[in-house]
Order: sequence, then structure tokens, then C-alpha cells
Amino acid sequence: MQVDLTKFERGLPFTGDFAASLGVLQQRLAELHLALVVHRKRAIILFEGWEGAGKRRALKALAAALDPCYVATYCTLAEDEVGASRHWLAPFWSTLPEAGSVALHYRSWYRRAVDDKALGRSSPKEWLRACDAINEFENQQTEHGTTIVKLFFHVDAVTQAARLHARGEDPWARHLMTQQDLRSLAARNAYMAAWTDCFAQTDTRWAPWTAIDAGDMQAGVIASLEAVAAALAKAVPAEPPAEGDASKPVEQFA
Repeated sequence: MQVDLTKFERGLPFTGDFAASLGVLQQRLAELHLALVVHRKRAIILFEGWEGAGKRRALKALAAALDPCYVATYCTLAEDEVGASRHWLAPFWSTLPEAGSVALHYRSWYRRAVDDKALGRSSPKEWLRACDAINEFENQQTEHGTTIVKLFFHVDAVTQAARLHARGEDPWARHLMTQQDLRSLAARNAYMAAWTDCFAQTDTRWAPWTAIDAGDMQAGVIASLEAVAAALAKAVPAEPPAEGDASKPVEQFA
């Protein structure tokens, strides 16, 4: 399915009490995570999107709601390379969540494929092969009972440039600046085309994309957490398992 990012550039400010709304959402997510743990389900949540679009802030808000014993966070840098002796998806197999766990990905397996396309490092055939590999990888996980939530945080070019400039001026945030920040800003049109094609190729019924209008930081956080809550609510039973249910993770001791 085609995802038109221009429809997610309104940047309307969040109206209402942000702290209260966030607290209610985090409580709901904590309950859903508990149900996921008890029912031995799995979830993978991807935070993708433009540099400076608020992925990190939303990730922190989500992670704060989850039981840290049953969640793992993985950060993928654009510069990460996989040895030629292994498939480029190989590192991500080790990040797959166990039963009852959630894997959070700050950037993901999409990063290398999109970089290669945007920067002209892959042929059309190689690009389609990469998208097919991703679709098969994600389908294998959902067939195994894993819920996949793919979030793309979108801001317009002016907003992105302003946020990255502010980041570079802040001595406490300057360490977050990477070559990927500057590269994606300088080649934004090429990246826009790459991501648009990526959505067309990888927005599947088993792992659809959700675009987040992140022009307003608070609105972006709330929208992203609402999307995660909606996906988990569909994936986990609302009631606890019955007595003697085989999904119970612990043994009974005398």
C-alpha cells in the first residue's frame, strides 16, 4: 500500500493535559504488557523516521511504561556493517524476543536497505531483493505469533532542519549528532523517494506501517503510544489464563 507522508505534516499542537494523557496511556500499556507476559506472547516495535523527528522521546515514553525484565532495546546505527560472510539480516535474528517479551528497535533492519537505495548503492534488482527478504523475515515472525508494530515518525524538511540545528547548538545534545543526521538532511529528497518506495514494497497485512505526524513533539509521542496500545490490545487476551493453562510460564511448587 502507498503511504503518502505529505498527509502527516500538519504538526498540530497537542491540546489538553499532556502529562495526564501520557500517564493514562502508560498505565494502559503497562496492563497490556502484563497480559503479553502472562500469556507468553511476543512483540517487536520499530521506531523509524527522520532524524530529529522525536523517535527517541517516544521510545523513552514507551519504555518507561514496560516491565524492564521483559523488554530489550536495540539501537541500530547507520554505520553498522555486517561481515560479508553473513547475510545482512543476520544480526537481527539474535534480537528476536522470547515468549513474554518485547523488543524495541531504535532504527532497524530497514536502515541499511533504505540508505543503499537513497545513496545509489543498490541496483533496482538488489533493492527489490532486500524488500522481499524483509517481508519474508517479518512474515516468519508473525507466523510464529509475534506482533510487529512499525512506526515512521515524519516531519517536514523545515522542521527537521530546525531541530537538527538546535541539537547541534545544545552542548548536552550535540553528542547525538551523527553523519547520518547530516546525510539524511542533505539528501532528503532521495531519502523521501526511498522511503516512499519502501512503504509500497513492505506495507504488508502482517506488518503494516503506521505514519506518525511528529511536527509537534507531544502529539507525536501520544499518537505513537496510542498506535502501540491498539496493536497490543488486538494481540493479547484481556483476561488472565485459566487455571492450569499451558501458557503459564512457571512451575507449581509444593
